[in-house]
Amino acid sequence: MGTGVMIGAGIFALTGQIAQLAGPLFPLAFIAGAIVTSFSAYSYIQMSNAWPSAGGIGMILQKCYGPGAVAAGAALLMALSMVIAESLVARTFATYVLRPFDITGGPLVPALAVGVIVFAFLVNIAGNRSVGLFSLVMASIKIGGIALFGIAALWSSGFQFAAASESGQTFSITGFIASVALAILAFKGFTTITNSGAEITDPHRNVGQAITISIALCVVVYLLVAFGVGSSLTIDQIVAARDYSLAEAAEPALGQVGFYLTVLLAAVATASGVLASVFAVSRMLAMLTDMEMIPHSHFGMSGSIQRHTLVYTVVIASVLAVFFDLGRIASLGAFFYLVMDMVVQWGVFRFRRKEIGAAAPVLLMALAFDGVVLVAFTVMKLQSDPAIVLYAGIAIAAVFMFERFYLSRWLAPQADHEH
Repeated sequence: MGTGVMIGAGIFALTGQIAQLAGPLFPLAFIAGAIVTSFSAYSYIQMSNAWPSAGGIGMILQKCYGPGAVAAGAALLMALSMVIAESLVARTFATYVLRPFDITGGPLVPALAVGVIVFAFLVNIAGNRSVGLFSLVMASIKIGGIALFGIAALWSSGFQFAAASESGQTFSITGFIASVALAILAFKGFTTITNSGAEITDPHRNVGQAITISIALCVVVYLLVAFGVGSSLTIDQIVAARDYSLAEAAEPALGQVGFYLTVLLAAVATASGVLASVFAVSRMLAMLTDMEMIPHSHFGMSGSIQRHTLVYTVVIASVLAVFFDLGRIASLGAFFYLVMDMVVQWGVFRFRRKEIGAAAPVLLMALAFDGVVLVAFTVMKLQSDPAIVLYAGIAIAAVFMFERFYLSRWLAPQADHEH
């Protein structure tokens, strides 16, 4: 499911957005994103191996900071970044499905996006087994299908990469570093694996292994697609079609049949990505509620807390899908995730590294990488879309202040809890 969440967002929603910032070097942005993600994943693996839990990131943050506003605020940022990813992938689903009809905007895009979110809600209501089986089948189809797309596109081009800018546009090192922020967003689905500790066999070993395997799989698939797209289109063409770049690249490489197959694959991949993400977020919010890190209201609904959080998740994702475009949704998700990850890295370094046997240099490198990428991304967005930086800043501050008001303390005494 972690791999399914990553590939649903990373390939179809973000390839064009990353190329817009990184230029011809955009495949390298995926490699840089994988390196930064690997350093970040180290702390999650070490913590999950020490305390495998259904609490996932909520457990990690609470182990570091105690049940206070710092842990709760960062956990809520993670949940919101995952909700943002749902709306991002839902809009991508709509964009690809409408591409054969030459519809690239208008009310149909948000309407279809909301439709696929509602579909994910209905499958989730059917129960966890339905979600698990559907996600497994869909993840297998899309990993194989997307890899075949990349190989076929490279084969048809004679294994030549020719993504250059015809307009002579220059791309800066700051733009490349900023693009890594979106590439990191393409890998962040690995964090959903951290909440599997209560169910998988031998969790002290297998949670970490699952994270490692999912990241490695995604690196291979992303690079195949990045080079496949770059061999078919120029950078200007990729940027112009940034919301549906794979479909655009399929036609010159594979013909009309390839184009329609890519659209079909995109629909399957994004729909299953939304499904897996809705499940993971609702589960995480339910765990945070059980851990008394966020307030909860039934609003007159019957059923379990996870069913309620499922409704909240779907409503928020639908609102975002209606009112924000792909670029802004991706930017919000990057800001939220990077801030959350820096809180995790510092918490593990400051409070738990000796207990779990983590190497301090790796944790500090992860923190430094996050900081550099966040600064570069902020600089680029201040130049191109300062409003989104303001929205992100206000939202992050509001989350932490809300949690401070709710929990009445920033940090809490360390205590071991069973989750």
